[in-house]
Amino acid sequence: MAYTKEFLLSLYRKMVLIRKFEERIKYLFLEGIMPGTIHQYQGQEGIAVGFCSALEAGDVITSTHRPHGHALARGLSTESILHELFGKSTGCCKGKGGSMHIGDLEKGMAPAIAIVAGAVPMATGMALAFKMKKQTHAVVCFMGDGAVNEGAFHEGVNMGAVFQVPVVYVIENNLYAASTPTFDMVRVKKLSDRAACYGIPGVTIDGNDVLGVFETAKEALNRARRGEGPTLVECMTYRITGHSRRDPCNYQPEEERKNALQQEPIARFRTHLISNQLATEAELYAADQDVDAEIEAAVKSAMAAPDPAPEDALNDLYV
Repeated sequence: MAYTKEFLLSLYRKMVLIRKFEERIKYLFLEGIMPGTIHQYQGQEGIAVGFCSALEAGDVITSTHRPHGHALARGLSTESILHELFGKSTGCCKGKGGSMHIGDLEKGMAPAIAIVAGAVPMATGMALAFKMKKQTHAVVCFMGDGAVNEGAFHEGVNMGAVFQVPVVYVIENNLYAASTPTFDMVRVKKLSDRAACYGIPGVTIDGNDVLGVFETAKEALNRARRGEGPTLVECMTYRITGHSRRDPCNYQPEEERKNALQQEPIARFRTHLISNQLATEAELYAADQDVDAEIEAAVKSAMAAPDPAPEDALNDLYV
C-alpha cells in the first residue's frame, strides 16, 4: 500500500504526541500538581494511532482505564484532555470524568469506562444501533488482555457476532493484566483464538507496527461496513510504564523489558521513515518540537482554567 508523506508524518506526530503527553503528565502527578491517578499508555501508541487513523467521521471508539492515547489518536484536543485531568470545568467532560473517563462523543469517542471489559457490551450496543438505523458507521472497542476473562467480554462479543454488528474488538495485549502475566491465566496460545467460539474472524498482529495495525484496521472496518459482522484483533505490544503511576514494574523481567524497549513503536517507525527516505531527520525533529510546544501551551492553559463551581455538581443529571 502506498502512503503519502503527509499521512506518514501524521502517524509519527500522533504517536509522539501521545508519548510526550504521557511523560509530561507523569511528572505533573509526581510533583503533586495534578490530582487523582493515572494509567498510562507508553509503548502502545501504534495501536491507538493505527486504528484511529483508519476511522471515518461518525465512527465511535470505546476505551478503558488507560484512555489518554485513544483520546489523542481520535482527535480530542490536548487542551481539552489536560483541562479534564486537572478537573477543570473547561475539560472534555467538564472536569467530572478525570483520567479514566475522558471522551467526547462529538469527536467520536464515548467517555471511557474504567471497569475491565465494561465497554464491550456498550460498543456492541452502539454498533447494533448503527445497524438498526441503516448507517454505515462502525465501532472500535479497545480493551486490555485482562478483559477476555470477564463475563462482559463473552456476552458482548457473542451478541455482536449473533447480530453481525459493525464492531471491531481490539485486544491490546501488553502481556500483563496489571501485574499478572497474561498467559498464566489462559491456556490458548493466542487470545484471538477465542474468536472461533463466536464464529467470527480472529487475528493476532504486531501492535508495534503502526502501518500493519492501520492496514488490519482498514480490512476489519471495511468488513464491518459491508454488514459481515465483528472481527477480534489481538495487538501484541508492551507497556513500558507501570500499570498505574505508583507501579515500579518489579514483575517485569529485566531482559524482557530491555527487548521491549528495542521494539517500541515510535523508534521503529522513525527508523523506517529515515532508512526508506520517507522523511528526513529535520522533518521529524520539527514534529517533535511542535508537539512539545502544543503540550506546554495546554499545561499552562489547564492550570489557569477555572475550577467547577459547587453547584455544577447538580448539572448533567438524570432526574
